[in-house]
Amino acid sequence: MTGNDPVYLRVVEELRGQIVDGTLPPGAPIPSRAQLTQRFRVGETAARHALRVLAAEGLIVGKVGSGHYVREKSVLYPLQRCRHIDHDVPFAADMQAAGQRATWDWRSDQVRAPREIARRLALPESSPVIRTRYVFRTDGKPMQLATSYEPADLTTRPHPAPEEGTNGRKSLVARLSAAGVKVTDIRESVHTRVPQPTESDLLDLPTGVHVLHVERTHWSADRPVETSDLIVPGDRFRLVYSVPLGA
Repeated sequence: MTGNDPVYLRVVEELRGQIVDGTLPPGAPIPSRAQLTQRFRVGETAARHALRVLAAEGLIVGKVGSGHYVREKSVLYPLQRCRHIDHDVPFAADMQAAGQRATWDWRSDQVRAPREIARRLALPESSPVIRTRYVFRTDGKPMQLATSYEPADLTTRPHPAPEEGTNGRKSLVARLSAAGVKVTDIRESVHTRVPQPTESDLLDLPTGVHVLHVERTHWSADRPVETSDLIVPGDRFRLVYSVPLGA
């Protein structure tokens, strides 16, 4: 710290250090604004700003009428990017491997492809596509959002059966294969970003937590036949990749 640093950073640095080293364990109460002003001899504005910074970093959470508390540490579940490809529900396979049970809701409809989706599917803009939206949960807690798009001409039904894994329904790869479309390649692009308000609500994200956004596209030779956006909380998952080497 230098003499030119804002006053509130002194409060942030000390509290952050105590949270990281365990002096303030998960669930421990954080001093109130009034207590911070007395302890650090700073103004209320500085104390309020310090709490906002710690909340934005995902280190503390506020409870209405109760104050702030050290946030519980999340368990990082692995998301396998090269396994479970042929599983009915890859997310469920990941959760099962971690000893958890997954459930999900879905809804399918036919829409006009937005510009970005049309680009990813190599279609003219506004072409008809089948959109399927999922909300995946573990023990009732929302853990992943997914939106899948398929060219409407690849399916004989208006709403293709999603990857339920029950009642004889097949994985995406198996279903496309049954329709005469062989998936030859799966490509993914991953980035982190600030969640959209609806994503924060659906995933029940604390302030300061970013999401991992996986853009996944299935290809048949040189034609993209499905593209998806997978959204997962950045504090609950780690992406695990396996790169097979040729003999």
